[in-house]
Amino acid sequence: MNTNENTRYDVIHEKGSVPIKLWTRGVPLEDEARRQLQNIAKLPFVHRWIAVMPDVHLGKGATVGSVVPTLGAIVPAAVGVDIGCGMIAVRTTLTASDLPDQLGPLRAAIEQAVPHGRTVGRGVRDKGAWANPPAASLQAWERLHEGFDRIVAKHPKLERSNHLSHLGTLGTGNHFVEVCLDEEQRVWFMLHSGSRGVGNAIGSHFIELAKQDMRRWMINLPDQDLAYLPEGSENYADYVFAVDWAQKFARDNREIMMRHVVDAARKIIDKPFEAQAEAVNCHHNYVNREHHFGKDVLVTRKGAVSARKGELGIIPGSMGAKSFIVRGLGNADSFHSCSHGAGRVMSRTEAKKRISLEEHVRATAHVECRKDADVVDESPAAYKPIDAVMAAQSDLVEIVHTLRQVVCVKG
Repeated sequence: MNTNENTRYDVIHEKGSVPIKLWTRGVPLEDEARRQLQNIAKLPFVHRWIAVMPDVHLGKGATVGSVVPTLGAIVPAAVGVDIGCGMIAVRTTLTASDLPDQLGPLRAAIEQAVPHGRTVGRGVRDKGAWANPPAASLQAWERLHEGFDRIVAKHPKLERSNHLSHLGTLGTGNHFVEVCLDEEQRVWFMLHSGSRGVGNAIGSHFIELAKQDMRRWMINLPDQDLAYLPEGSENYADYVFAVDWAQKFARDNREIMMRHVVDAARKIIDKPFEAQAEAVNCHHNYVNREHHFGKDVLVTRKGAVSARKGELGIIPGSMGAKSFIVRGLGNADSFHSCSHGAGRVMSRTEAKKRISLEEHVRATAHVECRKDADVVDESPAAYKPIDAVMAAQSDLVEIVHTLRQVVCVKG
């Protein structure tokens, strides 16, 4: 690895590969993630280099925390199956003193307003989906269904996915809704989710189609999950349309949930308030057409956020840690990107083995949240220290607000 004191990043550059620029000083980088990045760097259509964010960790198909610009092809697994996953945050006119002394009822109201989690079983209604979608979901679906019908006309198996029933729902895993306080004790609402079941179905479907194309064309890859769709092919055009549609679904999904969170809070908090100031809605698993270093390229950010100069973004810490509203510095070397969070240091399986329930309870003592064994894989110890992650990317973003959680709803 090459280190230059004049830059904030290090470089890996192997023969036959594009360079890998890593903003990982002071944070761990797994050997498995490094190997995965080196495989991506061997792809012949990567533009200039790969940028790696400080929350980097091993991902399915492609590395989480990577920014991959491509010319003439796209890798569906580099976008992933949680298409359009991202964050939304709004600052309210409330302050900490306006919140109730006991935050349990506020958490319960949010949990009731936003379907979350998942119920599995034949004939059992999924608690994480709508039985009867509300007006906001129906209105959004009116805008979305025409595009979905176009996708399904060519890929009919996707019709069976959860779409309307998931529009305005949270999901599972690391998806969350939080009530936070900033450095001036102002109240923020923040949540994290994506395109839910329909995005997962679209991502999985096109990953498999790309693998089929590679086998048919007898193209050998360093990892079959890096199967790609070349520009000009039918599957490429279909995927670009479908992934763009899923990203619109994800954005609408977050906006609907935020509306319901605010409405739920108004039922618990006596003081009237507004919740519009400094609203931010940003993807961090997505692909976007952009211009970099003289070329129009497709930039795939898997666990990374756009950080153009002056652009606001959100970098959440782990459950019980700090989060940040940031402003992009427009660093060209990172393709105007920053991290999407803290980044895992333990897999979910490892976290459940290593983190005790008692440790989780201590780490989240200041937060009104779940304190049960089913969420220890989301405990702060499973993630990198957010302060170290922020220090490693001080040339990518500047901190605008520092938030601390007081309420957390997990999927």
